[in-house]
Amino acid sequence: MSSAYQRLTAPATKFGNRKTEFNGQRYDSKAEARRAFELRALEMNGEITNVETQVTYRLVVNEMLVAKYRCDFKYVDVRTGLIVVEDVKSPSTRKIPSYSIKKKLMKACHDITVVEVE
Repeated sequence: MSSAYQRLTAPATKFGNRKTEFNGQRYDSKAEARRAFELRALEMNGEITNVETQVTYRLVVNEMLVAKYRCDFKYVDVRTGLIVVEDVKSPSTRKIPSYSIKKKLMKACHDITVVEVE
């Protein structure tokens, strides 16, 4: 583990992830902290801008709030000008029914395709 990362002492969750700190911010897993490190490098190279973490979207259907979805990362791809919404997911967490439904609702409600990274 790089000195840039600091594993916090909280016990692992049912999916085996542990809270990890990078650059003064806490992340839900080592994989998520690693992705933050990668995105920081892309931002410093000018490939992406406006990196945000834990952005919440309201999922409204027929004027009724059905759910809220919180992505891990949101940023602008400089090359395409498009907003990218990412979630760090392991193969097991991709199968969680509530996540699957929220991902589909993101497409239906906001026309946003959530990009999954491991």
